[in-house]
Amino acid sequence: MRLISDREPTARPIPAAGAAPVPSRDAPPARLLSLATAVPEHVLKQSDVAGAMHRFFTEVFSSSSTMAGIFASTGIRQRYAACPLDWYLEPRGWPERTAVYMTAGGDLFVEVANKALKGAGCSAAEVDTVVYVSTSGIATPSLDAVVHARMGFRADVERVPVFGLGCAGGVTGLAIASRLAQARPGSTVLMVTVELSTLAFRLDRQDKAHLISTALFGDGAAACVLRTDGHGLAAIEGAGEHLWPDTLDIMGWSIDPVGFGVILRPDVPSFAATHLKPAVTGILERIGLAPEDVGRFVCHPGGTKVVAAIERAFGLGQGALDHERGVLADFGNMSAPTVLFILDRVIAQGLPERAALVTMGPGFTASCVSLAQAA
Repeated sequence: MRLISDREPTARPIPAAGAAPVPSRDAPPARLLSLATAVPEHVLKQSDVAGAMHRFFTEVFSSSSTMAGIFASTGIRQRYAACPLDWYLEPRGWPERTAVYMTAGGDLFVEVANKALKGAGCSAAEVDTVVYVSTSGIATPSLDAVVHARMGFRADVERVPVFGLGCAGGVTGLAIASRLAQARPGSTVLMVTVELSTLAFRLDRQDKAHLISTALFGDGAAACVLRTDGHGLAAIEGAGEHLWPDTLDIMGWSIDPVGFGVILRPDVPSFAATHLKPAVTGILERIGLAPEDVGRFVCHPGGTKVVAAIERAFGLGQGALDHERGVLADFGNMSAPTVLFILDRVIAQGLPERAALVTMGPGFTASCVSLAQAA
């Protein structure tokens, strides 16, 4: 039986293929109530890591002038890791890597999630949905379930674990969380991303891609709380993605009996310089914006060459992405959490009227979220 009111609901337009879903006209935007970051306890000085790698992979570094200076050229001073340096210098397999991912990753989850909840003025028992993003470890059940009791989540909390987004995970995870918050106005959504990328280091891999990643990646975590009510730090205006065809070999993991193997093509900076702006422009257009409307692009710094390529692509002044370089120097590339570390610094300095978070990750994919100053 169909109930008929005195006024029929207005039909919502069907989005064109490839367009973002059309939100309800009455749905308030999701608001970013808090943002928190955390790192594990062990500090890896870049000079110490470089010295260890040169000892273990003497032939690779001595046979290539390009590789010889790779650690010095990253712009990284230090990184944080789940384990001390000596732990990585012994052969490790899946059981040991997974044990660290579960323990150290779980500790980081609890730390950063509680910081975000405190910043939002709410408790874990008030969380309705948890979005957990990670690509550097495998756990079933996922870490959000592993730490359920420690966090104090309700039994009916909804869990949304997301795997495989890599460096794009921070932005895409934020987009997913914002849509879930907007779909149920008044609900509390917690998004957490934990990446222990150093666990992918392997003594049995001497290819350049593996050693370049060893020079770049560190461990870290970030979390944020979103609701449709409350003042918050910013409002999420919209989000989108762009996947380039025939690019599966640019970035990702291979998987074998020892662990993850790095897939990383050396032409990522040139790819970003050529292809990133058109993709982001298309995403912004679907939101109803143009690049000129953005006061600050907050970009994932894959490395110093990628940062410079993004500055060129968007016509930014050299050095405009100062916080990107600063986070890279202090923490390295932490994969998904990195862009949220940068956003934290941008917010502390003063968020402009509009900012756009931009990342690239496996797929090969660009992800973008537009943030507006909270009214």
